Amino acid sequence: MPATIVVGTQWGDEGKGKFTDLVAKEMSLVVRYQGGHNAGHTIVVDGERFALQLVPSGVLYDHITPVIGNGVVVDPRVLIAEMEMLIDKGVDCGRLLLSGNAHLIFPYHQTLDALHERSLGDAKLGTTKRGIGPAYADKAMRIGLRVQDMLDPKIFRQKLEGALGHANAMITSVYGGEPVDFDEIANAYLDEYLPRLRPHIGDAIGAVHEALDAEQHVLLEGAQATFLDVDYGTYPFVTSSNPTAGGAGTGAGIGPRDISRVIGVTKAYLTRVGFGPFPTELFDDVGDHLVDVGKEFGTNTGRRRRTGWFDAVMGRYATRVNSLSELALTKLDILDDLDTLKVCVAYEHEGKRLENMPYHQSVLHNVTPVYEELPGWKTDISEITERADLPPEASAYIAFLEQQVGVPINLVGVGPGRRQFLHFAA
Repeated sequence: MPATIVVGTQWGDEGKGKFTDLVAKEMSLVVRYQGGHNAGHTIVVDGERFALQLVPSGVLYDHITPVIGNGVVVDPRVLIAEMEMLIDKGVDCGRLLLSGNAHLIFPYHQTLDALHERSLGDAKLGTTKRGIGPAYADKAMRIGLRVQDMLDPKIFRQKLEGALGHANAMITSVYGGEPVDFDEIANAYLDEYLPRLRPHIGDAIGAVHEALDAEQHVLLEGAQATFLDVDYGTYPFVTSSNPTAGGAGTGAGIGPRDISRVIGVTKAYLTRVGFGPFPTELFDDVGDHLVDVGKEFGTNTGRRRRTGWFDAVMGRYATRVNSLSELALTKLDILDDLDTLKVCVAYEHEGKRLENMPYHQSVLHNVTPVYEELPGWKTDISEITERADLPPEASAYIAFLEQQVGVPINLVGVGPGRRQFLHFAA
C-alpha cells in the first residue's frame, strides 16, 4: 500500500497537526520525517489541547505506531518531557518507535545557535535557538552523534569528545563564550536519557517497509513547510532540512514509487514567523484582526505571527515542488467577519507581471502583489459540516483558490476542534 505525505505549503503553522490527525485514523504508521522541536503543532480533542513537538500526531490513536524517522534531529530531554505530558493525559506512548539513525541535539548545539544568531546583529535569521541548525550542520560535517550511539557508551564518549572539542573551539575562539562540560552531557545522555528511551529505539526503516509490504497505510508527516525548506524556501530565512515532499523519502527511508498521495495543508490566509520576504503582508486592522481571531502566536515560541492575504503564486509553487495531489484548507472560519477578501494572483516587478515565483531572491523582496477581490460571507461557519451548508461566498472563495493553485481542495477546516471540518470535494 503506497504511502501518503502531509506537507505544509506556506511558512508553517498551517494547521498540519489537525489534518494529519484526521488522515491518521486510516493509517497503521505515522512517521515524522524531518525537523526537530523547533516546530510545534496543536491538536484539540474534546476540548483538550495537545501541543506536540516531536511525537507524531498518530500517537493519539491506539492502533497506530508513531515513528520518529532518521531525518529528525532529537533533543532527548524534550522528547522525554513530551512523552511524560502525553502519559499524564492518558495517552499510551509505548508504541513510539525512535529511529536509531536520527541525530541527537546537544546543549552545545543550542549554545552555538544562540551565539551565532547574536553575532548576526541586524542580519539575524530569527532562529528558535533550539540547536536545530547546528545539529544538522554536524550531520553534514559527519561529526554528529546518532541515537544509536547511546547504545554503546564507549563509542558515544569517543564521538562526543571529538564533536564537543570542535564545538567548544567555536564557542570560545569565535564567539568568546564559555565552553560546555563533557561530563555533564555524557552523564545526562547515558545515565538519565538512555534508560527512558532505550525501549523505543529501533529500526524505523524496517518498520516502515514491513508495513508497506503488508499493504498497510503509512503516513509521512513533515514539520515546518515548503517555504522554509533549505533548498526551495526563502533562503536564508529557512529551516535546516527539507520539509517538502522530496524530504519525506530521505527522512523515512522510502523511494518515490512508495508514495501515491501528497496532501498539502494551507491556511485560508497567510502567516509567517520571523524575518524574510512576505509580499502580501498586512500592516493594518485586517492584519491585527487575523492575529487576534486566529490566535496567531507560535505553539513553541509564543511569538506573534505576521499575517497577510492568501498568495496563489506561492500556492502554485508549492504544488509544483511537492507534486501535490490535493489540498486541505484550514482556518476558513477566521475570515467570517471580513467584508472583502483579497487573493494575490500574481506579482508585479518593474512593469512585468509574474505568474510564478521568481527564482531570484532580490526580485521577491521587491514585488508588488496583484490582487483579486472576493466578497466575504459575514456568517459564522464554525458549526458547518456539509459543503451544501456553506455560504455561497465561502464556496466561491474555496473554488477560486482551487482554480488559482491548480489542485482540488478536498478538506476544509472551520474551527480548531477535531470534528470541525467538512469535505469539499465534489
